[in-house]
Amino acid sequence: MMPDIKSLLIKLTNGLSEQDVASDELEFIQNFLEKGYITKKENIYKFNSKYRAGSLGLVQKETAYLHVIGEYTRDIFIGEGDLASAKEGDLIVVQRLLGKRGSPAAKVVEILGKAQSCSVAYIISEAGRKSLVDLKTKYPVGAEITQEELDAYEHGDVFKINNQDFSIMQKLGNIKDPQVDEKIVLAQFNKHDEFEPEVLKLASSFVEVDASKYPKRADLRELPFCTIDPVTAKDFDDAIYWDDKNFTLYVAIADVSEYVTPFGAIDNEAIYRSFSIYLPHRSIPMLPRELSETLCSLQPHMDRLSYVFEIKLSPKTLEVEKSKVYEAIIHSQRRFNYEEIDEFLEGRLEAKNESEKRVFEYIFKLKIITDKLKEKRLEVGYNFHSNELEMFIDENSNITHTTYAQETPSHALIEDCMLLANKEAAKRFKKGIFRIHEPPNQTKLQNLYQELAGIGMFVDIKRSIKETITEIQTQAKEMGLSSEVDTLIIQSQMQARYAPFNVGHFGLGFDEYTHFTSPIRRYSDLIVHRLLKAINNNDSQESSYVLRNIESLCMSVSEKEREASTIENEFMARKFARWADENIGGIFKARITSTDPYLKAELHDEIQGARFLITHGLDAQLFEDVKVRIDKVDIAKAKIYASVIERAERDN
Repeated sequence: MMPDIKSLLIKLTNGLSEQDVASDELEFIQNFLEKGYITKKENIYKFNSKYRAGSLGLVQKETAYLHVIGEYTRDIFIGEGDLASAKEGDLIVVQRLLGKRGSPAAKVVEILGKAQSCSVAYIISEAGRKSLVDLKTKYPVGAEITQEELDAYEHGDVFKINNQDFSIMQKLGNIKDPQVDEKIVLAQFNKHDEFEPEVLKLASSFVEVDASKYPKRADLRELPFCTIDPVTAKDFDDAIYWDDKNFTLYVAIADVSEYVTPFGAIDNEAIYRSFSIYLPHRSIPMLPRELSETLCSLQPHMDRLSYVFEIKLSPKTLEVEKSKVYEAIIHSQRRFNYEEIDEFLEGRLEAKNESEKRVFEYIFKLKIITDKLKEKRLEVGYNFHSNELEMFIDENSNITHTTYAQETPSHALIEDCMLLANKEAAKRFKKGIFRIHEPPNQTKLQNLYQELAGIGMFVDIKRSIKETITEIQTQAKEMGLSSEVDTLIIQSQMQARYAPFNVGHFGLGFDEYTHFTSPIRRYSDLIVHRLLKAINNNDSQESSYVLRNIESLCMSVSEKEREASTIENEFMARKFARWADENIGGIFKARITSTDPYLKAELHDEIQGARFLITHGLDAQLFEDVKVRIDKVDIAKAKIYASVIERAERDN
């Protein structure tokens, strides 16, 4: 079995303990030791300071930059003659060349394969001859396949390719079939839906919760907890209860760590996945459904193991007076969806029984509290109106319609309960997994100000970034461009990520923050639970065990988060491309979303959210409403090309 090379390089950059080396990693480590790339000190393997590893960026004029893996640092320049035969996207080891340039420089000493372990290719026919090309670049993939084998396949047949040895791993389907889109987006990151028999067997071995078996857990089954989630949700991570008499919020979270133990079969698979992936028609869970949708899920009228934050607030200031986190058993009284709670808050839904009446009594009071908490939060943090697109597809995997999700009062209520628990969790450790968001750098802010000047917005630079952005948002609201300008502001910021040490969360305005509330669908939260339990039990051995490779874990989880996001976005892009292919020549309303370096527009018609590359027609200004004609679609690349044919009246 091949090791996950990228993951191994991250570990070797930060230091890998000898006892944590997997059997499939031994050969690589021995090889690197012999070549002097890594050193071994006090049973820790780590890159020699002369060497670094990473992925190669775009090669131009026989020079390129190495994107260093495993640490957040400047890219390293690789000059002419130092590239060896490395190509863009290769995973490489470089030797530093000290003092060769003003910026760090290096030369390639070893090519380890592709940074992406898998890719997707398909068969095209040109001049009567078939060839196998990369789906996104249309370059030949170099897989060993005879002309006879090629001729046996159909034009458009799609394959998953192993990028290390360029072998064909499996046939995914045909590009003409909309059902292949899901397989394509998963294959490019080597994701899979099915769990190994060993994992499923273990997940099925757990029995229903018997409270008598857990005498040390706090018994909170009499408290009227409820869950509030989207109508389509099947995994209920969190339940809440507000004790108005004692001004105390209870946030109960699925106690996944009770079932998923370190280094077990389920844990190994959970690390590999790190996140659940949500496509419009289904989810690909991080944990087997026996856990994610059943035993760990805080289902109504069932005893469930939970990890509970009990947070007492000051009635005067709403500051946290004290909080504690502990293992408990709860019994959720009701599973609500967001729409039901919104109806109740609007006075359009009444309790059907005594149990619901108890819940509604505290929900109404809690809403007043969370509104005030949000008001306080926005004094230092930000309120961005970036629209989240929801797509709906039919049984043939084609778009039926799209909408933009609106944040409603019920969403806001739950969000501020979860933010409070996440903040309290982050206060309890100095090293662990923090969710950090650094302030934007000045270059990005200057670019933002220039873009806004292009739409006639004068930016008055205030004493703080907070005041400046608030002023920008006020102007944007007056211009009817709140969500568009907020999207630009978000793009100008650093990307939120996981880190072992705290630097705060700029966007939320929090001094410390972590992810605690979703261990069913995020591996980061599961680690936070394990760490908090070790701290609560004064178990320094367990605590140091959890933290042993925490730097590498934070890096890997951050990368897996980006992969999950890319998969979700690319799936929708593929669906939009198929819709556009059925509507070539059609004229639709759109809004210009980018003018530099390319003119791009976003569909604002009966179907919303599709993105077009504008290649012809009238020139247009940023955020101008236009009518576009769909000219061409590349289904393989999921690209839509259009022309601006006239300016349109603005739809607000």
